[in-house]
Amino acid sequence: MFNGRIVARFCSANCRVRAHRTEHANPLPPANMMDEPRWVRHFGKVPQQVNGRAASSTNPATWTTYAAASSSTHGDGVGFVLNGDGIACVDLDHCLNGRRVEPWAAEILARCPRTYVEVSPSGTGLHVFGLATVGHGWRRGQVEAYDRGRYMTVTGKRFGSFPRVLADISEFVSSL
Repeated sequence: MFNGRIVARFCSANCRVRAHRTEHANPLPPANMMDEPRWVRHFGKVPQQVNGRAASSTNPATWTTYAAASSSTHGDGVGFVLNGDGIACVDLDHCLNGRRVEPWAAEILARCPRTYVEVSPSGTGLHVFGLATVGHGWRRGQVEAYDRGRYMTVTGKRFGSFPRVLADISEFVSSL
């Protein structure tokens, strides 16, 4: 029989609800990404226009604003097109097991500047967005890096205490 006292994480139901809302409030990407008209919808991992037609990561005529993409009901969610202008993404695949970060990914995140990091749509990966030039994208095991000719799904679900800003991740990308 358990006789120990359970230590409550919150002082009341109101505190618990307020903490949950604060933690999940404002699930938006950084403003400098939202300001760019480089948004698409996606169905699975396939890019779509807001009308449900095929989109292309290399054809700006198929992209739109964040407001238009986020208000569309086609597909599963929104994606951001990387077009070589300096915004890059490092994709860490299969690095989350619940809330636990796999050791190899924890080592990478420890070297990461304070930039925008979000949980991928699957809930098992992380996207590290920042300012960098990658050139030809690459994949090494479970780590990928791109800055052009691709789009990345975007959830707006920040990971941990990483900020909602894009920092210079050039040295970080070079070190991977």
